Amino acid sequence: MSVKHFLQFADFSRDELQYLLDRSAVLKERHRRGISYRPLVGKTLAMIFEKTSTRTRVSFEAGMNQLGGHAMFINSKDTQLGRGEPIEDVGRVMSRMVDVIMLRTYEQQIIDTFAAYSSVPVINGLTNEYHPCQILADLFTYVEKFGSIAGRRVAWIGDSNNISRTWLQAARMFDFQFRLACPPGYEMKILDGQHYGPEHFFQTNDPLEAIVGADVVSTDVCVSMGFERESLQRRVDFLNYKVSSDLMRRAAPGAVFMHCLPAHRGEEVDPDVLDGPQSVVWDEAENRMHVQKALVEYLLLGRVDD
Repeated sequence: MSVKHFLQFADFSRDELQYLLDRSAVLKERHRRGISYRPLVGKTLAMIFEKTSTRTRVSFEAGMNQLGGHAMFINSKDTQLGRGEPIEDVGRVMSRMVDVIMLRTYEQQIIDTFAAYSSVPVINGLTNEYHPCQILADLFTYVEKFGSIAGRRVAWIGDSNNISRTWLQAARMFDFQFRLACPPGYEMKILDGQHYGPEHFFQTNDPLEAIVGADVVSTDVCVSMGFERESLQRRVDFLNYKVSSDLMRRAAPGAVFMHCLPAHRGEEVDPDVLDGPQSVVWDEAENRMHVQKALVEYLLLGRVDD
């Protein structure tokens, strides 16, 4: 039987993703009410980190514990993977010992190869190209507050990175417009071979043009992991791409601000935006745990009605 993986947002159908959003709401409410729900007793999640993280590790580990399972933290530097063992061999061996694997790594090709040789589900915890768990959390954060995101506008101000590329896949899936503003030379490189029409994708070098009428405004650091050598040049190139309160006023009334964190106050976003009333970043961070619980449950148990 084929194994279901979550390597990029478009791996799941609209129906599957909607189920995960609905299921996340159920699991979050149970957690809020202190109701014990432990369907994954005896199940083990292996978490392999080639890139460091705070939110990814804590959200997966806490979520798996709440579901009754066990999460195993694995730093690739402490394994044979960090000493050159073929990724194919690691995928074969590890998947015989655990029930589901989360991999946070560099190139998408690494996780694609790992999944091809794994006999259990593999989840993308972040690659250079995509960050599907983050966008699942971002969508859930919007939907739980406002309902459907169809027909809305999501503005991204800054680097066209793995998160913005995943937002674009979500725009096609959930029928909203993704509006990207980045400096010249940093334009979006579409890697999934899909065509995105103007109803789903608008790209400009002008932050003001992108943010007008936006229902969601989001950004990220200008120097992502793996691009540290470009740090000085990037900080110069992105000087005019900071989300300020003045810029937020150009968005739609009631617009919310999102950030995957960690944030650098005063660089990509002003403190009064990140910590202000329009910010939903703390809900967004918590929601990583709830959507990932729904994801792991679905990959291991399929659709659950209770």
